[in-house]
Amino acid sequence: MKEVTYLAPAERPAVDPAQIETLCTDLGRPAAEDVVCRAMEELAQRMCLIQTQALKGPREDMHKGLRALAAIADQIGLCSLSEVAHDVMACIELGDAVAEAATLARLARVGERSLTELWDLNEFTV
Repeated sequence: MKEVTYLAPAERPAVDPAQIETLCTDLGRPAAEDVVCRAMEELAQRMCLIQTQALKGPREDMHKGLRALAAIADQIGLCSLSEVAHDVMACIELGDAVAEAATLARLARVGERSLTELWDLNEFTV
């Protein structure tokens, strides 16, 4: 009998706190706080929708959702999340179902960790 090895991918998401500082400077702290909180909520909802679309939705809709997710992630400095969303889009464009499944799993991991990391920065009070 062969041994099975469980792989536990561990990566620290890239978060750019300078982007939040820029938002604070441009919008003021209260408005920046509102933007970031709404963006985090929108990202969480979009990640759930993308997972649903991956199971039963058209790839065009999923691609559009990923593009929006990447733009929102960029807006609040979640660099890794944006990069992985672009990776999933590339898999869709190439028609590589196996790579798409793997990068979708990575998107879920990085998305969760990115939102947690941003929350833990304690840049804002809620």
